Amino acid sequence: MAGDAFEVEALSYLDALYRTALRMTRSEADAEDVVQETYIRALRHRDQFTPGTNLKAWLFRILTNTFINSYRRKAAQPQTTELDDVEEATLYRHMVGSGPAPGEPEREVLDSVVDTEVQQALDDLPERFRTVVLLDVEGFAYKEIAEMLEIPIGTVMSRLHRGRRALQERLYDHAREHGIAAARAMPRRGGAEMGGRSA
Repeated sequence: MAGDAFEVEALSYLDALYRTALRMTRSEADAEDVVQETYIRALRHRDQFTPGTNLKAWLFRILTNTFINSYRRKAAQPQTTELDDVEEATLYRHMVGSGPAPGEPEREVLDSVVDTEVQQALDDLPERFRTVVLLDVEGFAYKEIAEMLEIPIGTVMSRLHRGRRALQERLYDHAREHGIAAARAMPRRGGAEMGGRSA
């Protein structure tokens, strides 16, 4: 019975594990492999899990270890990215805290542009920063991330800070290039053009 309850709860985190694996690997096939291997290891070693503790964190620790090991083996292989719009919208809304309000078509257009840029900005982060940012997006505490990656909490905080800063800079530059920052910050003025003024 305990085994069945364990499997049911473990499988309830499938979507979260796959979403994170997809962002880590940047490949649907690799993400599926990493998640499958995560569950194989979890079921094989379920006697090592302490009932009543955080199963999600335990599974994500297996996931990150599996990814890191496979990443080292596959780092030289070409990358493929096959992501559907739902995944991107979900990730973006996790990052900003909420989605666009209904009935705001201009906001939705701007957000869809940023969704693509968030994807690319995350993909371009070095693996050690990307992994910490993704675990943070999943809602794990610094201590949990430190335990999963077997690094000091200070290193987690440093990588998260640097990863977030790199994302912010990348997205801010993109927003300036497309006039998004100005469009969101100011009411629209009739006929006002934004020139090549540098700030």
